[in-house]
Amino acid sequence: MLFKDRTAAGKLLAGKLVAYANRADVLVLALPRGGVPVAFEVAKALNAALDVFVVRKLGVPGQKELAMGAIASGNVRILLEDIIRQEKIDTEAIEKVTQKEQQELNRRQTVYRGDRPKLAIAGRTIILIDDGLATGATMRAAIAALHKQQPAKIVVAVPVSSPQTYQEIKSLVDEIICADTPTPFYCVGLWYEKFPQTTDQEVRYLLNKAANP
Repeated sequence: MLFKDRTAAGKLLAGKLVAYANRADVLVLALPRGGVPVAFEVAKALNAALDVFVVRKLGVPGQKELAMGAIASGNVRILLEDIIRQEKIDTEAIEKVTQKEQQELNRRQTVYRGDRPKLAIAGRTIILIDDGLATGATMRAAIAALHKQQPAKIVVAVPVSSPQTYQEIKSLVDEIICADTPTPFYCVGLWYEKFPQTTDQEVRYLLNKAANP
């Protein structure tokens, strides 16, 4: 399945989540930046609140696109030990990357949220959205951080995922909704006709629009 763009993917995904429409307990959380345009369409269709849940991938030194782990709000860090062993990454290098990405995570939280307080998570049904799952490192970090805040239910919803990652994430949450799990997978961007980098400005615009419809 080839999606026109993130907006189209979000509209299609919303159609698979109609069971969660018009429920006061539902909160849609987007993984920025690419997950925000997808989540905006879902939240709008479901008449649900929208917020961001900031997660940062920990890229392998010299291969930033290859994840060796991820960090999330709430001082959560997930490390992919197989990748770390395979690439022979030492502890000092991991800590250096973590420190850099923590600074960026803090910056994004400030830029995206501004004066708006975080929306309550405890006891709510959380629909956690990204534009796709490759290694799933950032999603796993987000799930681990969310569990600490005791939601009633966690639903992961993505337009596309690698089959292996789909199964791994499925075991960590109450439900996973995915429009397509193609084989071979390669990368998320391959399954979109248009896949530009989402900007900070776009994230802020969509969050403000969702908060003030």
